[in-house]
Amino acid sequence: MGTRSPTYVHKSCAYITRDEAELLAFESPEHDGLQIPKGTIEPGESPRAAVFREIVEESGLSAVSSTSHVASDVWNRYESPPKYYVRHFFHATVHDAPDEFTHVVTGEGEEVGVEFEYSWIDLREPHSFALDLDDYLYLLEGAPDQLTAVGTAAD
Repeated sequence: MGTRSPTYVHKSCAYITRDEAELLAFESPEHDGLQIPKGTIEPGESPRAAVFREIVEESGLSAVSSTSHVASDVWNRYESPPKYYVRHFFHATVHDAPDEFTHVVTGEGEEVGVEFEYSWIDLREPHSFALDLDDYLYLLEGAPDQLTAVGTAAD
C-alpha cells in the first residue's frame, strides 16, 4: 500500500479594509468562523488577477484600490489524503461600501448562487476565523507601510 502524493491547490485571499481599522468578512454555513473573499487560482491566472476576480465574484465589489501582496504560505488543509493550500494574501482598500450587504456568489465554483452576508469587523478586536484566514491580519493593523516590505513574489 503506497503513500498518496499530496495535492496542492493555489488560492488567492483578499483582506479588504476601509478606514484602516475595518475588515470585510462574512460567515459561511460550511465553516465555523469568519471568512474573507478567496478562491482557487485558475490555470494560467496570476494570484493578483485571481484575487480581483474572487473579490468581484464573492462580494460584488469592483472598486477596490491600493492592492498589495501581504504574504504567501503553504497551509495543511487535510492530513489524509494530504492536501495543501498554497495561499496568496492580498490587501485591498475600498472607500464606498455599505456597512452590511448580501451578495449572491457568481462565477463557476461550488459556491455559485450562495448568499454571503457581509459586514465590517474591527481589526483591533479578536475574532474567530475559519481556515486560519486571520494568519496575517497582524500585518494590517496600524502598519500599512509593512505591506510592501513583506514581498511581491505573487504579483
